[in-house]
This record gives sequence, C-alpha cells and structure tokens, in this order.
Amino acid sequence: MNLLHTEIEGLVVIEPQAFEDPRGFFMEAFHRERYEALGVHADFCQDNLSFSCQKTLRGLHYQLPREQAKLVQVLQGEVFDVAVDVRQDSPTLGQWVGVHLSDTNHRQVYVPAGCAHGFCVLSEVADFLYKCTDWYYPEYEQTILWSDPHLAIEWPIREPLLSNKDQQGVAWDQARLFAKSGSGSVAR
Repeated sequence: MNLLHTEIEGLVVIEPQAFEDPRGFFMEAFHRERYEALGVHADFCQDNLSFSCQKTLRGLHYQLPREQAKLVQVLQGEVFDVAVDVRQDSPTLGQWVGVHLSDTNHRQVYVPAGCAHGFCVLSEVADFLYKCTDWYYPEYEQTILWSDPHLAIEWPIREPLLSNKDQQGVAWDQARLFAKSGSGSVAR
C-alpha cells in the first residue's frame, strides 16, 4: 500500500495493493490496523454508495457542526474527486486538491473532517463508495457552489448535471467555516 500526501493537512491519497490476474483482481478496500499504521485514524459508522451518469457533478458538501471524515473510492468508472479545506485556522483554507479515481487505478482518498467534498463523473457511469465517520444529518449539510470563482476549481467537464441543491450552493465568501480544525464550531 502506498500513501501520497497532499497540500491539505490530513488529506491523503491511498494506493492499495491490488492483486491482478486474468480473472480480475483482489484488494483489501479497508483494513483498520493497516490504515492506522499509515496515519489514517477513523471510526467509520456509515457507508454510502452513489451511482451517477457521465457529467454528473455532486458537491461541494460538508456537515457543520456534525463533521464527517470520509474514505472515498470508485468501484466502477472514473471520477475527478475534489476536496476543499474549510477549516478557518488552516494554512490551506480555501485551497483544493483534485484526484482522478477509477476502477482501474484503485486509488482512495481520505478526506479529513473540515473539508468540503465533491466529484464529477468522467466515464459513462460511475459507482462511488464512501465511508463516513459520522451519520448523515440533512439539517447540518452545507453546500458550496461548485463553480465559485474564488476557489477556481479546474473541473474537467463543462456544463455538468447538477441537483437543485448543488445549483443553489453558497458562494465561498458566504460559506460557514469550521472555527478550529476538527471542531464543529462555526466561525462565520
């Protein structure tokens, strides 16, 4: 297993070892002790699976105050996965990281609490799985506008398919931020 650090503290790309042969492949999708040895400490309580067609964009979502860390991966297809730091005391506040995830590269991204998350589908369809460290609470969900010019995310698609919620995301300068890294308190 290989671990790639990013510019955002706590946000890492994990490359699990896949054993491939003419029949297909086998890999451990999660092994608590191995992940903890890499520095990924998370108590997951909920798994979510989304199926999306090409050009779908979901995000940028996070929960406040019931923050969630996530371990994300693609089971089928390919996506461009994005995380944005929304921790007010972070030196990378407002910065984003984008990673290509697919059923052939087997990569995973660990998105720490305090980051907004989203992805867009590049293949015909995609099955996207993510493990969460807290339950989903719709009343705490926050959505930042995917196309906010301040963030200047370089999405690889134009004119994405969006939900009403994602179309109505707030601008970066109106987003509620975490007052402290890993805390659920609100600064603005």
